Amino acid sequence: MLTEESVPEHWQVPAFEVLRWQSRAHEYCVVIPVINEGERIAALLQRMHELQIPQAADIIIVDGGSSDGSLPEALLEQTQVAGLLRKTGPGRLSAQLRCAYAFVLQAGYLGVVTIDGNNKDDPAAIPDFLRALKDGIDFVQGSRFIAGGVGENTPRSREFAIRLIHAPALALASGFPWTDTTQGFRAYSGRLLLDDRVAVFRDIFDTYELLAYLSYRAPRLGYRCKELPTVRRYPASGKVPTKIAGMRGNLSLLSVLAKACAGAYNP
Repeated sequence: MLTEESVPEHWQVPAFEVLRWQSRAHEYCVVIPVINEGERIAALLQRMHELQIPQAADIIIVDGGSSDGSLPEALLEQTQVAGLLRKTGPGRLSAQLRCAYAFVLQAGYLGVVTIDGNNKDDPAAIPDFLRALKDGIDFVQGSRFIAGGVGENTPRSREFAIRLIHAPALALASGFPWTDTTQGFRAYSGRLLLDDRVAVFRDIFDTYELLAYLSYRAPRLGYRCKELPTVRRYPASGKVPTKIAGMRGNLSLLSVLAKACAGAYNP
């Protein structure tokens, strides 16, 4: 069984546990980062199961330390989840993703699709992401803002920040015309994640740095990038399911954006 201790010594990867692993059945996998997603992750897994995603790619969940009991073994078995990792070391989203990427690359996957565990993104687009990877695309970004994409009930402040600040800044800095750069519905080739010029396995990637950094770095290194239309639906009422909230969260995101565009995260 793969463990945190089996990764290469020069990779900086937070400590994690492998709670479930049924071996690699496909060349590609879907990684789902979660932390206390409650019924949302169950709903997403059920949707993916109905779409027969487990017949096309292995599903691997990376848990950032949930305490809500939202990942019972019965759910994982019924929805054919291949792996469950639990980060025990420090860090937030980027740290979770480093755990998952280290694990899947060591397992021999050729590429990975990531989708948030809060059930905002429609997983029906996952086969399109897999086809793009198989066709040689190295970075696929989902976008609700291109033809065929749909964004429902997006908070106005969030849409304003993405369309007028975040995406234009990364498009200008990277040289690729990104339109939707904050969402985690993406796909990466193993080539990209293993490139020492990218060097994703560094402790500098702790919160949301890795998302902005890869949007900047991959096009500048000449990797093939593409946006695909996706559907992202926020609830019509009630609390917005997001880990980015309040003035502090938004200022932190803008700080990360500025550093990424300035090349501050380059190895």
